[in-house]
Amino acid sequence: MTVCRGCCCGTRRKHPDVDHDRQLDVLRTAGPVQVSECLNACDRSNVVVVQPAPLARLLGARPVWLGGVLDDAAVSAVARWVTAGGPGLAAPSGQLTGLRFAAPRWGRSTPES
Repeated sequence: MTVCRGCCCGTRRKHPDVDHDRQLDVLRTAGPVQVSECLNACDRSNVVVVQPAPLARLLGARPVWLGGVLDDAAVSAVARWVTAGGPGLAAPSGQLTGLRFAAPRWGRSTPES
């Protein structure tokens, strides 16, 4: 997983009621977490990109971009999905479906079609 934290996603300035360190701790229970300075999707913060496992990648799975991962329920849903196998190996919960978006291009993110 890659988690945006450096620009605005992981700041108390933008999300003062979110315990960003606790979110990272929960996500790390499911697998490795890389913290990114900026994923160029600030309008979707907090952004988490879930990478497919190597086998799933070989089978054609692509990274899944999730935005608005702000509450404990969403963070836990991401962790459960990754633990279950993630993109290409396990279906995301319905809660995550509403957070999914297409990877940003030229600084703007758009809803996934």
